[in-house]
Amino acid sequence: MKIKQLSLLTLLAVATAVSAQQQYAYTILVDKGVKAGEQIVKVNDDGDISVRYIFKDNGRGPELDEKISLNKEGFIQDYQAKGNTTFGSVINESFKVQGHSASWSTGQEQTKADYPQNALYLPVDGSPYLSSIAIAAMAKSGKNSLPLLPSGTLTQQVVSELLVDNGGEKQQVQLLVHTGVGFEPNFIWATQGEHPRLFAYLIPGYLSLIEEGWQHNIEAMLDLQQKAETQLLQKLALLPKKLNGLTVIRNARIFDSSTLKLSAPSDIYLLRGKITQIVPTATLQSPVAHEIDAANRIVLPGLFDMHGHLSRWEGPLHLAAGVTTLRDMGNDNATLQQMMDEIDHDQLLAPTIVPTGFLEGESAFSARNGFVIKDLSEAKNAIDWYAAHGYPQLKIYNSFPKDILKDTVAYAHSRGLRVSGHVPAFLKAEDAIKAGFDEIQHINQLMLNFLVKADTDTRTLDRFYLPAKQVADLDLQGKAVQDFIRLLKNHNVTVDPTLATFDFLKKTDGTVGEPWRAIVSHLPPDIQRSYARAELDIPDQATAARYAKSYAKMVEFVGMMYKAGIPLVAGTDELAGFTLQGELELLVKAGLTPAEALQVATLNGARYSKVEHHKGLIKVGFDADLLLVDGDPTQNIADIRKLALVITQGKAMVPADLYQQLGVTPFVKNKVTIRDFVTEQGQGGGKTSKGHRHLH
Repeated sequence: MKIKQLSLLTLLAVATAVSAQQQYAYTILVDKGVKAGEQIVKVNDDGDISVRYIFKDNGRGPELDEKISLNKEGFIQDYQAKGNTTFGSVINESFKVQGHSASWSTGQEQTKADYPQNALYLPVDGSPYLSSIAIAAMAKSGKNSLPLLPSGTLTQQVVSELLVDNGGEKQQVQLLVHTGVGFEPNFIWATQGEHPRLFAYLIPGYLSLIEEGWQHNIEAMLDLQQKAETQLLQKLALLPKKLNGLTVIRNARIFDSSTLKLSAPSDIYLLRGKITQIVPTATLQSPVAHEIDAANRIVLPGLFDMHGHLSRWEGPLHLAAGVTTLRDMGNDNATLQQMMDEIDHDQLLAPTIVPTGFLEGESAFSARNGFVIKDLSEAKNAIDWYAAHGYPQLKIYNSFPKDILKDTVAYAHSRGLRVSGHVPAFLKAEDAIKAGFDEIQHINQLMLNFLVKADTDTRTLDRFYLPAKQVADLDLQGKAVQDFIRLLKNHNVTVDPTLATFDFLKKTDGTVGEPWRAIVSHLPPDIQRSYARAELDIPDQATAARYAKSYAKMVEFVGMMYKAGIPLVAGTDELAGFTLQGELELLVKAGLTPAEALQVATLNGARYSKVEHHKGLIKVGFDADLLLVDGDPTQNIADIRKLALVITQGKAMVPADLYQQLGVTPFVKNKVTIRDFVTEQGQGGGKTSKGHRHLH
């Protein structure tokens, strides 16, 4: 999975004093206090600032050195950053103000702009420290907002305070919320006083960046932060309209994800989140509480994203893209259980979650989601926990001990769990299949089957660079590949290729990856810039051409698997919501028809999540997970982005409304009207219309 890189795009820290000879050290912790990095900030005698930032988790992560000079108002006058991103591409970023002009360079991006007033430059690959400068500038000016370069406005609000201690030393820290960057609010812990500075940045269930020596305060800080987050999230959860009482969707052309055909105009009746009746339009005249005119639109079953790692803020992005069910492929267990409870109680706006148990072995490369184990006994205990909590599937990860793999898979099967995952280090995909895997994640994990040697450690970046470099020479019609496809077929293995995610293998600096080209202009400006950056180190055109050829063969290989009868599911492991749309386009590019790609994202999703008895089809008795679409995605898969209305969990929501809350320009402007009916007693189901509500 892709880790969250700590940068100004995903977190906003706070101010630091700039007096001479100061140094601030921060430690970065994951899981139960395991150190994964550090940030060292030094302020020199002349006020210039240097930052050394390194974060490594799951065998990868960014490394960065920054040099920063500020003007007298505390804004960046000169900025230089050098290092490497999470997947190895080179960071060489600069910014400079001269008079009333500013210029900046980020790889292929070379820009100049007028600089009539102070504004904070927003680097693409900066360290957490950079937003400290923003807070210092706000503190100096007495304002709670400031303009950003290249565009936008950063705002700040104080939401809570806490007295923390370090032995005999005590200090009051404050919890800030920053908005205006990215899709979601950023929660930051800062010191107080005349020169406030970064104290901590916490991602519940994943990561803690905190000033060295104060780590034992994390639990109390997380408690306050999650309460503050919950208040904002509960407000967001009120956006959808609850469909209390009988609801009818009239004049709908229903996509049958089993036969791949469209129905004649039909009426769909819903009650308490279930489909109760489907009839030809206008043949049933039962009184209803709510009426929705589909206006001859196509209605699809809700989509499944079969490879997510949900955060509490990602739900609206998924839902706005039509993802009504998300298979979570690895999360902090307590955090995931909390989110599922919140969804169930209408406190969190998110898709229905199908949880997957994450199981990893102990090593220096371990990804610390779920359980990290050392032996078979610990593996069985973890599986027992997942089985007791209703998890239908297990995901095995890179460092899992290969000598207990077969016994672990057998035990999971005995407890009723499907088994999927990455291929553990020093094994091939064919070894995992023979050990009993039901499913394999990621196209690179399949391609490595033909590339690794006995001593190849796929916990390193080799798991990305080897396929990028060598698949170009792979003979897809050769015996090795054809034998492997037969092995997959004979063992009934499902594949979750996540093709869209692996577009980054060929993405060169200054270009936007294929899965996001249609949507990137709709995103917040800072997100747009991040999606125009290379992620792998691609030093020249010859390398770029080779990596592109390798990726094209991976897409072709997915089409070959599908034609051979190997089941596919549509997963992402990338930008929430939007990436699934790109994944479906790539499945069509691999050779599936648009209708077949929709089947993969609906019926296959339900089948391989073990929820096919109530999801994946528009059928009486099934969950009312429904998408009203402008256009015809059964013929043009790109029309999947033209969602006019999403219904799930007994609620109706408008993608345009959700996107506007997240700083995204909507894709559809046409209105869908929900007419509400009440009786004289005020109960749904009467014939007297008391009004209507435009959802647009």
